[in-house]
Amino acid sequence: MIRVLLVDDQPLIRSGFRAFLDGEDDIEVVAEAGDGSEGLRLARQHLPDIALVDVQMPVVDGIETTRRIAADPALAGLHVVILTNYGLDEYVFQALRAGAAGFLVKDIQPEDFLHAIRVAARGDALLAPSITRRLIDRYVTQPFDTGDGTATGAVLGQLTNREREAVALVARGLSNDEIADRMVISPMTAKTHINRAMTKLHARDRAQLVVLAYESGLVTPRNS
Repeated sequence: MIRVLLVDDQPLIRSGFRAFLDGEDDIEVVAEAGDGSEGLRLARQHLPDIALVDVQMPVVDGIETTRRIAADPALAGLHVVILTNYGLDEYVFQALRAGAAGFLVKDIQPEDFLHAIRVAARGDALLAPSITRRLIDRYVTQPFDTGDGTATGAVLGQLTNREREAVALVARGLSNDEIADRMVISPMTAKTHINRAMTKLHARDRAQLVVLAYESGLVTPRNS
């Protein structure tokens, strides 16, 4: 059973999502919150698998909520999916850097929404190659503050050459099958390289690998 927490300041949005998700045999909405502070409290109480979190909320916004969830060891198994009305708005890349597994636009088709929930519950990032490329084009090519330097050259030095190659290809927006073709390995081996790199870099998911690869300089926009 996939356990979901809804965090959105609009009751109508929450009730719509709940009614839809509760109709699925393998999904259960365990709690609802109207702001990030309440969402954090309920996340710690219920330990859901997925938190659907709106970006713009009172008290604590979605980005800060995501950051606090990512920093809490007790919530290590919780995958945050950001909800937005605007597609690739200014908050999306900030949310990914804060630890979100991906994002969904609120007018997503119902079948795609259900698929996204199940993908996130497996621990896969909600970043299709096309979305990754759009993020790179719109955000990563712009200068930004690298914060506390999470992925330094020393940290990347922990990766094998093949793991570094796989991470670079993830950051360029390639799927596992495309990475396997490029590296002349099986898709399972490609996934293994990526998972090992995530463990070594303390990345929660594939989305964080994209951010870390660019912040560390492993990949730069001009050669992607």
